[in-house]
Amino acid sequence: MPEMHFSVRWPDGQVSQCYSPSLIVQDFLTPGQDYALDDFLARVREALEIASERVRAKYGFACSRAMDQWAEIHQTATAYARQADARVKVESFDLG
Repeated sequence: MPEMHFSVRWPDGQVSQCYSPSLIVQDFLTPGQDYALDDFLARVREALEIASERVRAKYGFACSRAMDQWAEIHQTATAYARQADARVKVESFDLG
């Protein structure tokens, strides 16, 4: 199953390298695009849930690494939740 990494820039300029066990993230995010924090979280959550289920369908178990990545993204986002107009920019995709 092809995996990918994607880089995101948080509202304070911090950059995170994120993981997905599937290329599905490409259907939810676009490099160079910035997203309102809530929209970004909804997109990433759905993409990582689908990716984890693809792993389950292929191997018989969900992808804990995808769910760990979601938890890390969600935790990081809490720091910006009270910022008006907080946006997250998708910097890049790294396939492979």
